[in-house]
Amino acid sequence: MPFCGDNVINHFACEILAVLRLACADISINVISMAVGNVIFLGVPVLCIFVSYLFILITILRIPSADGRKKAFSTCSSHLTVVMIFYGTLLFMYAKPKSKESQGTDEEELSDKLIPLFYGVVTPMLNPIIYSLRNKDVKAAVRDLGSQKCFAP
Repeated sequence: MPFCGDNVINHFACEILAVLRLACADISINVISMAVGNVIFLGVPVLCIFVSYLFILITILRIPSADGRKKAFSTCSSHLTVVMIFYGTLLFMYAKPKSKESQGTDEEELSDKLIPLFYGVVTPMLNPIIYSLRNKDVKAAVRDLGSQKCFAP
């Protein structure tokens, strides 16, 4: 693919959308292949996760005790939070329609830089934090930290 200009990607990582912006040739085939890839690698897993959580929800609602339902929802909520953050940012980045008149604006360029940073760095950092908050000792430590007088005004 021929590229225009100085071939400098103004991004934190070599993101495919930033590379395609540098192309001088027709990128319609690339856009079509990205759309097919989005369906296969984003749409299918999200659909499978949604269907599996639907079955999990039905199973949880059949648990007779309220305490058992609460514990089951607590177990699933941490995983679902991480999945929603990860796939939500991916879908927002790669499935959003690109309008020609808004390309190149400062807001769009900033969001195109920060969103990949979010799913590439923030989500993996949040993963252990979210799962560790299910630990009783960690919850107690966070409560103690929040109740200390040094944080009070």
